[in-house]
Amino acid sequence: MNKKILLFVLLSNLCVFTQSKEPEKILNKVKTEFNKIEDYKVDVKIKVDVDFLKMPDREAKIYYKKPDKVHIESEGFAMLPREGLNFSPLGLLNSSYTSFYVREDTLNGIVTSVIKIIPLEGGSDVILSTLWVDTNRNLIIKVESSRKPQGTFTMDLDYLKTKIGFWLPSSMVFTFSIDRSILPRKFNFDTDSDQKKVLQDSTKSTTGKVFIDYSNYEVNSGLFDDIFEEKKSK
Repeated sequence: MNKKILLFVLLSNLCVFTQSKEPEKILNKVKTEFNKIEDYKVDVKIKVDVDFLKMPDREAKIYYKKPDKVHIESEGFAMLPREGLNFSPLGLLNSSYTSFYVREDTLNGIVTSVIKIIPLEGGSDVILSTLWVDTNRNLIIKVESSRKPQGTFTMDLDYLKTKIGFWLPSSMVFTFSIDRSILPRKFNFDTDSDQKKVLQDSTKSTTGKVFIDYSNYEVNSGLFDDIFEEKKSK
């Protein structure tokens, strides 16, 4: 009898372990969870840390409406991909892709499933993304993506639970590479000599970080489409 009980426990654990290796099931749960959010607006505080740039901390407001409408009220962030200010798992998972389970990993005490996804649509800038998924809350807590031609960016996310029960980012550290040769000249350098040095530097790329804090979420308030149409018309 004891052997039968032991065998049952082992088989049960094996089934759970096998299911956890099914990346599509894991990612579908992430999409299902986020799909509960029809829209939101949120205040953000942004700090940019790039060694050769002088840029003051900024504030912005982000509007999101399902499935992919985004309006950002801010200026001076042309150097950042849109993912750097507003993260949505649907932006990664609503297009055609193939996925692979890699391993289990622990980040900041959270057990995650590590999954790689490869976009199948030729127009995508992203070549490969690695996702760390908290399968207890069905949240992506880290993303590492390789893009052409800009290189790699990484997002590390913490979450808060909103008043109506949805998990949304409370902070993000966005690490990215940037080609110095395509920097807009409007960015403020400490001195003219710093600008000249940057533009002549033989090292074409550098790494920067953006620290983003989110607050004052308003979720599923029924945002009107004209908020997003206004952005397109500018």
